[in-house]
Amino acid sequence: MNFGYREVCLDHDTGPRHPESPDRLRAIRRALKEHHGVEYVAASDVDVDLVTEVHGADYIDEFRTFCEEGGGNWDADTVAVEATWDAALAAAGLAVWAAESALAGDDGRDTPFALGRPPGHHAVGDDAMGFCFINNVAVAAQAALEADAERVAVFDWDVHHGNGTQDIFYDRPDVFYASIHEDGLYPGTGDVDETGTGDADGTNLNVKYKPGADTADYLAAIDECLAPAIRDYDPDLLLISAGFDAHEHDPISRMRVSTEGYGAMTDRVRTLADACGADLGFVLEGGYGLDTLADSLTTVHEVFDGYQPMEPDDEVSDDARDVLDALADQGFGSK
Repeated sequence: MNFGYREVCLDHDTGPRHPESPDRLRAIRRALKEHHGVEYVAASDVDVDLVTEVHGADYIDEFRTFCEEGGGNWDADTVAVEATWDAALAAAGLAVWAAESALAGDDGRDTPFALGRPPGHHAVGDDAMGFCFINNVAVAAQAALEADAERVAVFDWDVHHGNGTQDIFYDRPDVFYASIHEDGLYPGTGDVDETGTGDADGTNLNVKYKPGADTADYLAAIDECLAPAIRDYDPDLLLISAGFDAHEHDPISRMRVSTEGYGAMTDRVRTLADACGADLGFVLEGGYGLDTLADSLTTVHEVFDGYQPMEPDDEVSDDARDVLDALADQGFGSK
């Protein structure tokens, strides 16, 4: 894979005990040193005018001023310093690079993955929250639509619901948003009956699993609900909001996706993109166990380098089956 990376993203200093720390990127880079075929691209900062296509200009001005004045606690979880503004512009620029690189034909071993921070999928149109200031994947989707894409799909496999991405595109039929996330975790959104509004009804898919869902449950959601829905939507670009905090050893979630499971999900989305004739790109979100984050992300890379991940032997759980049946009632999949 080709990885977008900027050193300035390390300057976003959240403090010594914050889970979203610069050590996340350092751990990824150390792990990738052991793998062949890794290329790094230092993409340009995002254009602020593009950012204000998905975020309110008043909010972006407020965020910039907040950083210029030294930052602090935006809320209980979301921390900024003076350098956070530059890091956020770089992270969003890396996400735009991933979208544009994919649309330009970079695939296979050249598939783009944006390694930026702060992450983005909780940032709503007019506010920061959940460690996030600029919604990187939303800005990337907007950039693709302003290029030559007519429709973009976003699949968010972070353990937390990407409320910001959903909120930004909830009434827009040109973006399909899908998420698999843990029930009871922050921010508490993402119910199965949240399917979009107006002309965008049916372009929002939420798989809200109870704690303990494992790799087999995740793959069933992809196979039975997400893949058919995205094939029907027929996007030009598929972007993955790639958080790795549903891992069975992540410190802040209770899901049970294995390292091998992230490889299996990667294989699924690669096959799905091929079936749709869609380009494919990845944007980093969460993942807070340094070893599990690094191992899972390198497994994603290995899939594009020829590795065939093992399929789980487990059956789909009864709790997961109940969710999938509820989604079938919403028109996603079939019983």
